Amino acid sequence: MGKETFLARQPIVDADHRLFAYELLFRQSMASVSANVTSQLQAGVEVISNTLCLGPEWLLHGKLAFINLDEATLMSDFVCLLPPHHVVYEILETVPVTPVLIARLRELRQLGYRFALDDFVCLDEYRPLLPMVDFVKLDVLEQPPEKTKEIIAHIQLNFTGQFIAEKVETREMFDLCRNCGIQYFQGYYFAHPENLSSKTIQPGQLAVLKLMDKVRSCEDLAEIEEPLRRNAALTLRLLRYANSAASGLRQPVHTVRQALTQVGLTTLYRWLALLLVTANPTPTNALAARTAVTRGRLCELLAQSRLDRQAQDELFITGLFSLTEPLMGIPLGLLLEKLPMPDPVVQALLHRSGPYAPFLKLAEASERNDFEKIARYAADISSSSKEVNVAQLRSLAWAEELTSEATPAGSATH
Repeated sequence: MGKETFLARQPIVDADHRLFAYELLFRQSMASVSANVTSQLQAGVEVISNTLCLGPEWLLHGKLAFINLDEATLMSDFVCLLPPHHVVYEILETVPVTPVLIARLRELRQLGYRFALDDFVCLDEYRPLLPMVDFVKLDVLEQPPEKTKEIIAHIQLNFTGQFIAEKVETREMFDLCRNCGIQYFQGYYFAHPENLSSKTIQPGQLAVLKLMDKVRSCEDLAEIEEPLRRNAALTLRLLRYANSAASGLRQPVHTVRQALTQVGLTTLYRWLALLLVTANPTPTNALAARTAVTRGRLCELLAQSRLDRQAQDELFITGLFSLTEPLMGIPLGLLLEKLPMPDPVVQALLHRSGPYAPFLKLAEASERNDFEKIARYAADISSSSKEVNVAQLRSLAWAEELTSEATPAGSATH
């Protein structure tokens, strides 16, 4: 089943109580009343991911999203998954002000992203950031009103942006902040955070299949990286997978290029097959997907001692695509128009003819336990019933292994 995702949003309003933006907050369940963050990186990534899953247009209704980010997330590719016109990234007070951070903010500002300083306090180390941010957020619950006035007066000489008062809980505090010149307001006086949930939107199957074909036919990481970066859902899932697969590394993987280098093309190809297995997770599709992957793997294994590597990969695709119609809900012919395949693959899929047809027929006979046809098609490729049986068991084990996205890279042989 699809993973359920959670998110909270709290309105940010102007002095007339008109909605200006939402702050999006990490939640672990619909019952959560606070973030309960154990990892700021995880929290930031989850908020970005869940914003994508819920859909920025529906979630924000044309307003801005304010999202808290730690240093690691700011330095990663995750921040570029959301379009700049939708988002303001809040720099947490725990983020150290360094030349590297300043350079990163300049880079992201050139891409159109905006920033806010969260829980701002008057420390000289934050002064270099003031010209680079559009908003300063002040926690008015944690400090006396006089301190809020002092901070505003102190930084207005260097800051041309706007102020947001956080944790405004009473009418008196709202009036005081407004009279201090603060433009925007957030807190329980206006609204508590609203918890939202949704099933995770899976990457489109066609995008996965196209990327599989590119991985199969191309060894240049740059050519594979570009379509991945254009697909936010695929990028996010790849970065998650790479970090799970590379959990023993000292440094987490933050960019698509790092992920591709860490995972490798063979494992990437296997991971994309996994996405195909888990897309549209109804019971019927799950069964068809598992059968398709098992069938493709069996065709590939039977070709290992008989055909070259390219043919082995093409036979995997042949078996995988042989259940396209129940798996994807579109005619096979239409799929092949959108995703051109080598002639032997097309011949086997559409006409059950050509050099790959005996492998596909043998895989189908194995699924039905049709021993007479197994023997016949095994003879066509100079194989034996015993070899087919061993390959079938290996294929089933491989398909079972694909049920967990956290499978360590390289744990299965290809």
